[in-house]
Amino acid sequence: MTPAPNILGSMNQDGSRRELHPADVDGRWMRWRRAVFVVLIGFYVLAPFIPVGGHPMIHLDVQHRRFYLFGSTFNSQDFWLVLLLMLAFIFGLLFVTAWRGRVWCGWGCPQTVFLEGLYRPIERLFDGPREARIRLAAAPWTAGKFVRRLGKNTVFLVLSAAIAHTATAIFVSPRELWLMIVEGPRLHLEAFGLTLGFTAVLMFNFAWFREQFCVVLCPYGRLQSVLHDRDSVTVAYRVDRGEPRGKLQQRGVGDCIDCKRCVVVCPTGIDIRNGLQMECLACTQCIDACDEIMDKVKRPRGLITFASQTELAGQPRRTLRPRLVVYAGLMAVTASTLGVSLATRTPFEANVFRARGAMPYVIDGELVRNPFEVHVTNKNPGPARFTIEVRSPVAAQVIVGTPVVELASLTDAHVPVSVSIARSLLTAPVDVVLVVTDTTHGTVREQTVRFLGR
Repeated sequence: MTPAPNILGSMNQDGSRRELHPADVDGRWMRWRRAVFVVLIGFYVLAPFIPVGGHPMIHLDVQHRRFYLFGSTFNSQDFWLVLLLMLAFIFGLLFVTAWRGRVWCGWGCPQTVFLEGLYRPIERLFDGPREARIRLAAAPWTAGKFVRRLGKNTVFLVLSAAIAHTATAIFVSPRELWLMIVEGPRLHLEAFGLTLGFTAVLMFNFAWFREQFCVVLCPYGRLQSVLHDRDSVTVAYRVDRGEPRGKLQQRGVGDCIDCKRCVVVCPTGIDIRNGLQMECLACTQCIDACDEIMDKVKRPRGLITFASQTELAGQPRRTLRPRLVVYAGLMAVTASTLGVSLATRTPFEANVFRARGAMPYVIDGELVRNPFEVHVTNKNPGPARFTIEVRSPVAAQVIVGTPVVELASLTDAHVPVSVSIARSLLTAPVDVVLVVTDTTHGTVREQTVRFLGR
């Protein structure tokens, strides 16, 4: 039963959920999507296991506040970079949506990538093509149906558990995860609970909830209507060419032969011929399905294509428009700021403080002594050696608690430093420079502080 145009494509007219069984489709867009799925699934699954610079490509060690991304190391002090990354992604998503509609949902979102790239092919392997799946769903329970369902859901469970373990590996590293598996869940209840929770959520989502996440829960999908305008390019049905619909040999009708092939391949169950709809994921399956039919009936392709509402109305589409320029500008600013911040970021932090719990300066006869504390943090992916020295414009006695410090990755040290200057030399303000050098990688940090006690 096809839903009415004013209700969700995944609902029956009485408000109950309509179980969807999208038909198989092939075509140029689907082939491109499969290639994208392979790349993204490979990245999503392998990123925590591929070593870069001695650490996993992606490892978010929240417990110790250490983060490894693509060979670079970060700590909690670098969280502002994460905010820049999130802002750049959000503004980029807004730009893409205003320009090309909901293509992220149909091509890059993990929900779509895993569902269409892994779970649906497994379902087709067990239950057959669309017509066979519909008959099986409506058939009474038999031994054959039970075996099919058991086999399919067992594979779903194994796949969900594998993806969940990959997600856990992002937070605990693959080596630690393997040790936890060998030692058993009793000794690692937090990690076991996290993995079990991931598995349950994935199983629930991909085995049953599916398109409801996109059309009911996803906030991005709900915002789509305010991000689009009439010049946004979306998947669209050319009413001027397709209407009125009619049989193949019927005269005075458009190119649409009302085969409903575009409807049965849609993963959210909509009829694209009803116009732009919130549930459309821009997956392009209806384009490939319609092009296949047009080839068979010897009519031009493109009855369903990428087009804006302005173009469908027979008017020229505006490419540059205010919202697109604003989104592009915000994306460029945040991405550039992030790029500059990463390029100029030093692989270690060195900060100088007045010594805690001590007077800012001490007068000892003819000498004035200032105690400092140097805090050094190694952000390199490996160990590094640091030297600490003091430069003064006047003669000074310098005592460095530990002139040479060796630190492992993402560890730190507090080094006391004492600087003494004769009172006779303090006739004018004196600034001393504390210099910390990463001798392993050849980088230098300098910080100037005012010498007190004049």
